[in-house]
Amino acid sequence: MKKSQKIDKELTAISLFSGAGGLDVGFELAGFNSVFANEFDHDAAEAWRLNRPSKSHIMVEGDIKDHITDLDKFNDIDVLFGGPPCQGFSVAGKMDPNDERSQMVWLFMEAVGKTHPKVFVMENVAALGLLDKWENVRKGIVKKGEDLGYEVSFRVHHTSEYGVPEKRDRVIFIGVRKDVGAVDQFYKKLTAYKAKPQTAREVILSAGRFGEKDNPQTCTANVSLAKNPVMRRSPYAGMLVNGAGRPIDLDDIAPTLPASMGGNKTPIVDEIALHNANIPNWFKQYHTDLINGKAEPTKIKIPATIRRLTVKECAAIQTFPAGYKFSGRKTKQYKQIGNAVPCRFAEAVAKSVYDAYWG
Repeated sequence: MKKSQKIDKELTAISLFSGAGGLDVGFELAGFNSVFANEFDHDAAEAWRLNRPSKSHIMVEGDIKDHITDLDKFNDIDVLFGGPPCQGFSVAGKMDPNDERSQMVWLFMEAVGKTHPKVFVMENVAALGLLDKWENVRKGIVKKGEDLGYEVSFRVHHTSEYGVPEKRDRVIFIGVRKDVGAVDQFYKKLTAYKAKPQTAREVILSAGRFGEKDNPQTCTANVSLAKNPVMRRSPYAGMLVNGAGRPIDLDDIAPTLPASMGGNKTPIVDEIALHNANIPNWFKQYHTDLINGKAEPTKIKIPATIRRLTVKECAAIQTFPAGYKFSGRKTKQYKQIGNAVPCRFAEAVAKSVYDAYWG
């Protein structure tokens, strides 16, 4: 990636709905220094602190509603960024407009009004940016920003276009204070950060050999064949196994990693195919045999080399820096990773913000 130019003035930021710090990684790499951060979940807040020991006091843990007045003391902030909870908007959830988590976008906009940053960046699931169901929410966010003195725009981005080895689409709302510049400046800079992602095989192998000290097994959920498999054209779709975790096509980018990983929703790896690109994935042959009526799920035993992704491998897919730490039980660590903004995409966004308005 192109590096941002060094400037004399330290750029300041506020991080809301911080999670374990995926967006923060991007803005830190772009040269922004957070002066306030907030996260509701204890383990996620602790992960944020673990990776920023010198700034641990900046993380204010708790409901943002209880800390919104803390923002009154901040002014002349350069950037406010965050990813309000997305479950209320996600197609993977109930898509309930009355879901309390759906209301967090308005608290984010209230924070914009309090701190009046030069630029704000709000991330969420692609559904918020695409579905007719959420049109009024989108219009409301844009209007609120405009009323506060910003030019506001939103687009859905394929994070894989920015080097993220994962099928993850996200909407980014960006607001630029009208005395600072125009939104188009951001989009023009963003194209410079497009990059080809690694394959799932390449990124999983980069995490180290499975089962060893540097990449221990962290998900022990059994992989068992579905008695009545749901078939699709691809062996990596449908429901060939019990649970929502599906086999990974190692020659493609990884599927979207859900926050519900840690059990049988954790994606599945063929360890033999992982280390031998000329050997087909076990599920590929199984899928073919099912189509041809040559396989009976109740009579087939899955090889012992079929296993689930580790925490470290998931973190690598989400492009967290090597050695990044997570907190709490293993299921909580998977959740922190699945909820995060991929760090490489966050870096592309943050550096484009810098290049557009400070570069």
